[in-house]
Amino acid sequence: MASRRTIITALGIEITEATHDRVSGTMPVNENTIQYAGFLHGGASVVLAETLASIGTFLHIDPNTQSCFGTEINASHLRSRTSGTVTGVALPIYKGRTTQVWEIQISGDDGKLVCISRCTCAIVNRPAAGTTSGAKGEPASTQEPE
Repeated sequence: MASRRTIITALGIEITEATHDRVSGTMPVNENTIQYAGFLHGGASVVLAETLASIGTFLHIDPNTQSCFGTEINASHLRSRTSGTVTGVALPIYKGRTTQVWEIQISGDDGKLVCISRCTCAIVNRPAAGTTSGAKGEPASTQEPE
């Protein structure tokens, strides 16, 4: 797979495990992930959380006919970090046909919880090849209007 410049690569996120029931990854706390005062940026933690949940959801779809997207995320930032690495672990709470919900716990090098997040991902069907629909994707359960 060719290397692409994405937010995942920009923040140095590395996926360490990806199964149907658990996705984990790490992110350095460095100049790319801190805010102006030198602390881990809450937004960087949210990117890590949504990345892990999205990968977990992706493992449950048919990538030839479906896509998945984060549709809602919340995060409680419990502790700050100024250096080191944070590790996120995502576990599914609900795995439905059109929606999945994942809980993500992010910890510091010392194992202490830094952030806890919950992310909802939608599973959408891709338009069939050759269609002229302007939609970027519709929920898998949505039918065409009459």
